[in-house]
Amino acid sequence: MPELVVTALLAPSRLSLKLLRAFMWSLVFSAALVAAAVYGCIAFTHVLCRPRRGCCGRPRSAPHCFLTLKSSGLRLHYVSAGRGNGPLMLFLHGFPENWFSWRYQLWEFQSRFHVVAVDLRGYGPSDAPRDVDCYTMDLLMTDIQDVILGLGYSRCILVAHDWGALIAWNFSIYYPSLVERMVIVSAAPMSVYQDYSIHHIGQFFRSNYIFLFQLPWLPEKLLSMSDFQILKTTLTHRKRGIPHLTPNELEAFLYDFSQPGGLTGPLNYYRNLFRNFPLEPQELATPTLLLWGEKDTYFEQGLVGAISSRFVPGRLEAHILPGVGHWIPQSNPGEMHEYMWAFLQDLLD
Repeated sequence: MPELVVTALLAPSRLSLKLLRAFMWSLVFSAALVAAAVYGCIAFTHVLCRPRRGCCGRPRSAPHCFLTLKSSGLRLHYVSAGRGNGPLMLFLHGFPENWFSWRYQLWEFQSRFHVVAVDLRGYGPSDAPRDVDCYTMDLLMTDIQDVILGLGYSRCILVAHDWGALIAWNFSIYYPSLVERMVIVSAAPMSVYQDYSIHHIGQFFRSNYIFLFQLPWLPEKLLSMSDFQILKTTLTHRKRGIPHLTPNELEAFLYDFSQPGGLTGPLNYYRNLFRNFPLEPQELATPTLLLWGEKDTYFEQGLVGAISSRFVPGRLEAHILPGVGHWIPQSNPGEMHEYMWAFLQDLLD
């Protein structure tokens, strides 16, 4: 068939896809402006209520190990324990967190595993490119591949929460030979999240902050106002935050974000979320333990069923923890550890 005829036949489909993407971006930026107005009011209220803190975040000042990635040359900071004690257990954190969010798991599993918690690119002492294009999912997955191989392993047990879990879901699909097992906490694959949100408007509203983060520079300013009060509230809120988080533990998170440009890298993850919309459904096959909080304020419980529907039968073990919120690795480490030991027992045997 002549090329001109093929081009003509495909033209309506290509035009429809372009119009769909244009419509999607118009919705995204409309939602971003609304979210900016809401969070702007919150940030300025914090400044008015606490004028001594000013409009900017105070810089914070500290240890560890670094690994230079083969593909990009970037250096990632990591904390490890238990080298020589068994398989590699690699931890990927979420936002607004860092390696420190895995402190309980590092202590718990170091006796039987080589446990490694990385600061993902853009976080903490890890290298943080400024360009938004340096935070695409492909590059983030390549980072994880380089970490596993750079540490001298050919496979790992991947444990991930929130944004780290988004990377882990994709990594298990595109690099299945490098993942022996997965433990996923409080996050759905992006294709599942996309389809679920289209049909459940409640999830759309739970994720309102995502639209704010699409804007340049303004989210960084709003999050840092009144000495990072929005982040403080996110992490310490009585119902939505991490229970019993001490002032020193809070500072362990704020330290990274208080450094010059410390928020831009993490927010650039969100600025790439809609790059490949719409996403195709993906089949999930890596043996996975999924832990979900019944009271998670960011993700609806119905996402667990949506995730299950994409799995090869027998490969997913899912548990919904009653009365538990979003921050399971820090709020309920004991329950998480029990499920993990049971899930990994056959590997240890």
